[in-house]
Amino acid sequence: MRCNLDGPLHGGSNRHSAMPAQSVCRLILHNTGDRPPAEEWVQRFNETTMSTARIRPTRPARPTRPTAPPLPSFEMLDETHRVIVQVLAELDRLVGLLKHPGRESEAALLARHACTFFNTTARQHHEAEETFVFPSLLQGGETQLLAHVNRLQQDHNWIEEDWLELEPHLQAVAQGYRAEHEHFLRDALPEFTVLYREHIALEEGTVYPEARRRKAGLNQAA
Repeated sequence: MRCNLDGPLHGGSNRHSAMPAQSVCRLILHNTGDRPPAEEWVQRFNETTMSTARIRPTRPARPTRPTAPPLPSFEMLDETHRVIVQVLAELDRLVGLLKHPGRESEAALLARHACTFFNTTARQHHEAEETFVFPSLLQGGETQLLAHVNRLQQDHNWIEEDWLELEPHLQAVAQGYRAEHEHFLRDALPEFTVLYREHIALEEGTVYPEARRRKAGLNQAA
């Protein structure tokens, strides 16, 4: 049996527990006195370590695991913006359809598409911006840039709040119910679409260009 030098000693007093295993082993080997031989202490230490070790379940081989998605590029982010604008236009159209009985099936299709998109792609897009775009801009940025990024982060919260209010009504329209939800959607959807369009305009006009510039500088430095 060999002494494990890679981690803290399991068990014992708090003082010993905080010591590196290498230091504990030196104490064991040099403080024998009337105690059992060092070899017996080492055996006890290893038996305790083995009995408390975590048994990790077998992991699947790498080739069987799905490939991790690549980090989002600005081209991907721009493409998502294009689709967002398209879906917002569909919501504008939906408001008009709600005014006319007999167009329920067409309105249901648009509502269903919007629910799927904003619950998946749009949320993932916001998460990518929060993770990969905004953090570098918040480090040592100019006051105006920081204000823009803070506004965009606030927009994400407001967009999510608005969507949580809108979705139940759109889900109802997707199921063919119109009259009970027409009034709410007619008032709320325009506010949602204006917020989103202003948000995208600020990102593409100011924040994305600066993020691209900084990313290019890092690539050149590497």
